[in-house]
Amino acid sequence: MLSLLWLIIALPLAGAAVLLLAGAPPLRRLGADKWGHYLGSATVGVSFLLAVGAFFALKDRSDRHYEDQLWSFIPVGDLQVDIGLLFDPLSAVFVLLITGVGFLIHVYSIGYMADDPGRRRFFGYLNLFVAAMLVLVLGNNFVSLYAGWEGVGLASYLLIAFWYDRPSAATAAKKAFIMNRVGDVGLAIAIFVLFAQLGTITYDGVFSNVDDLSSVTITVVALLLLLGACGKSGQFPLQAWLPDAMAGPTPVSALIHAATMVTAGVYLIARANPIFSASETAQLVVCIIGAITLMIGCIIGCAKDDMKQVLAYSTVSQIGYMFLAVGLGGPAYALGIAHLLAHGFFKAGLFLGAGSVMHGMKDQGDIRRFGGLAKYMPITAVTFGLGYLAIIGLPPLSGFFTKDPIIEHAFDRPGWTGWVFGGAALLGAGLTAFYMTRLMVLVFFGKKRWTDDIKHPHESPAVMWWPMVVLAVGSVSAGYLFYRGDALSDWLAPVLGEPHEAATHKIEPGVLTATVIGVVVVAALFAAALFWRGTALQEQPVRSPFVIAARRNLYADAFNEAVLEKPGLWLTRILVYFDSRGIDGMVNGLAATVGGTSSRLRRLQTGFVRSYALTMLFGAVAVVAALVAAGWR
Repeated sequence: MLSLLWLIIALPLAGAAVLLLAGAPPLRRLGADKWGHYLGSATVGVSFLLAVGAFFALKDRSDRHYEDQLWSFIPVGDLQVDIGLLFDPLSAVFVLLITGVGFLIHVYSIGYMADDPGRRRFFGYLNLFVAAMLVLVLGNNFVSLYAGWEGVGLASYLLIAFWYDRPSAATAAKKAFIMNRVGDVGLAIAIFVLFAQLGTITYDGVFSNVDDLSSVTITVVALLLLLGACGKSGQFPLQAWLPDAMAGPTPVSALIHAATMVTAGVYLIARANPIFSASETAQLVVCIIGAITLMIGCIIGCAKDDMKQVLAYSTVSQIGYMFLAVGLGGPAYALGIAHLLAHGFFKAGLFLGAGSVMHGMKDQGDIRRFGGLAKYMPITAVTFGLGYLAIIGLPPLSGFFTKDPIIEHAFDRPGWTGWVFGGAALLGAGLTAFYMTRLMVLVFFGKKRWTDDIKHPHESPAVMWWPMVVLAVGSVSAGYLFYRGDALSDWLAPVLGEPHEAATHKIEPGVLTATVIGVVVVAALFAAALFWRGTALQEQPVRSPFVIAARRNLYADAFNEAVLEKPGLWLTRILVYFDSRGIDGMVNGLAATVGGTSSRLRRLQTGFVRSYALTMLFGAVAVVAALVAAGWR
């Protein structure tokens, strides 16, 4: 089964090629618009089955490591880049998540995009996205990872801008593409430095020779890798693109925010754990980034009124928890991966639930205009509710088993930083419970507040709700299955190291668990009491500077515009002016001088003999005069 590993990538890639090329005039007669969505879903479904088979085949291997070299890609001097596949415990769990949740999102999209004329193209983009993510996590070297990294960036641009006739979608896609390029530059430079210092870019070659690098080089490489991770995972200071990605269709939001793109940064740090573990400075910076980002997501999520925007900022926050975990290092690496996997289930379910609500409410997303929808959409309400309980971390759902240990390990970090990171994670848990309860109550409970143009809110068709049911089951059980008896930690040990319990705890685990649950319950009850009767349907004047800042995304866009965008535009204009008037002016001036001089000299060549004779006479007179003058001297 492991020998067929390449098919896991090849199937969705082939599906993308067929679906996208089927729009060309010679191939339109194939009628792909009628069956393309089935092909796109089937390719990912078969990839998932192959991934399951490969997982069990890997489990039977004593070393839990399989590597397959496919062909030589760049054989240039000392740079030898081979295209190869690496299937180990870390890549295995990511492949299962990508293909499994990706398949459910494909099936859901069959119903969600049923009336869209571009459905064939949409499924082609989805297949391309999944194939690029699989290249990213299955490659055995940094160049293969970078190829998948850029493929994901391209596919995300195409998906976010799918409704390109909408200015918001086109703008959001460009914003995502540009901000991701900032992070990609960091990743590219890190790869250059690794090759320059070690002469290799394979994982085995780099990680086995980390000790040969100076401490400064290790820190620089780690921070450059972190920059790339921040761009792809929407972490501070490159988080502004992620919420705007909601401009795409809801299945795109689920795919980007739950199981694929935003997890790439976490995968990169976990995969490069030997580099990060060798630099305490880099690990501290990762923790700082994670703590800041999780607080940013929680604060802004409390102030948003659009259903998908709230969920988008919850993604920013939850990825912040994962960064905090992998930044803590040691056994917390596995905790970050566990939360990532659980998040893949409950966040995908929440986004698909949001799409189901919007499907039955004529694409409205303003939670102030919902209310009482549990009566009309019972399946959506139950599945969404289970995802809600999972994300706020109530036992026995998945978030409790994955997020609470991260909070515990954050407090256990030595020194005062442990109190800072642990306090931020605990406060984030309370804020998450508050804004998610606000979302749940305003959408599904209380009195109906929708407008008169919505006559009959309705449940989504079965092709949409049964993937939500499967994800809800995962939201309930995934955390326990992953964390039970250190099962996931033991599985990931060959890549991330053996799990071990902290020698001492700053806060006794039982007390901390009770505290976290208490904070979550109090915040949830407070939000329920505050919003059970609904909220104002119209925008109200806001005087609190904190609310104003949260509604303006903590001025992240204003900062980027003032510090980066406008100076960049002015610098571009200055360079264009200097190029056109300076460089081009010099070149054009020289050409004009030569041309003008030659035209004036050309006038002396009249073609008349008398003119040439007169010129010769003047010349002879001048020569004679010069000789006479020389003789007098």
